[in-house]
Amino acid sequence: MSRPGAFSLAGQAAVVTGASSGLGAIMARGLAEAGAGVVLAARRADRLAALAEAIGADGGRAVAHPADLRDPDHAEALVGAAQAAFGRLDGVVLNAGVSIQGPADEEDLAGFADVLAVNVTAQVALAAAAARAMIGAGRGGWMILMSSIIGRRAGTGPGVAAYTASKGAVEQLTRELARQWAPHGIRVNAIAPGYFPTELNAPLVASPERRAALIARIPLGHAGVPEDLTGAAVFLASPAARYVTGQILAVDGGMSCW
Repeated sequence: MSRPGAFSLAGQAAVVTGASSGLGAIMARGLAEAGAGVVLAARRADRLAALAEAIGADGGRAVAHPADLRDPDHAEALVGAAQAAFGRLDGVVLNAGVSIQGPADEEDLAGFADVLAVNVTAQVALAAAAARAMIGAGRGGWMILMSSIIGRRAGTGPGVAAYTASKGAVEQLTRELARQWAPHGIRVNAIAPGYFPTELNAPLVASPERRAALIARIPLGHAGVPEDLTGAAVFLASPAARYVTGQILAVDGGMSCW
């Protein structure tokens, strides 16, 4: 039985990358609504500022911190931003990601490397910087990495080999980081979303026929909506999940079960 307030994030502070749109913005709003102060990180400063203002208008706490995860200094800068704004860092949502499309036999290897650099290597850098801060503070903490339905099964359409490779890596990285940092009270989990309409996946469902075919593969019969993702994120960040680590939570309407 959950304790009263087990799903509250009051008093916590977190960094959310890729927060200017899509799933990152959804999760940032959800964490703020649950009480966390949120550092919003992404490249598009105008969108971050608008989201921070909207969260503040709803009674939440958020600061915008433009950042490019390709910048080697981004990790320490984001940890410092959380500590400066809120005096602490309790969690991080490693959501930023990029993708390229094309058949694997014509793969652009420079593009492939860039996807891995952003979706995997940059995530490791921020996770490590956050872990150092959490270990130093002695309070433990939490991390949520972002996998995907195609981190566990093949993609569709013209081909997304780099993206699927990166998400497969994220899932194994989640398990390894959870193992290493568990003695410090740091929980590391991942969310594997199914189909949520975003800018990143818009090209994959550009035609109504293709979108209908995708929806037909979802047992619950519809795309995900923001509330479906915020519940999962808040749970994994909250004390209610204090005994959950090293897990990948599919939020996909049943898409990965068959």
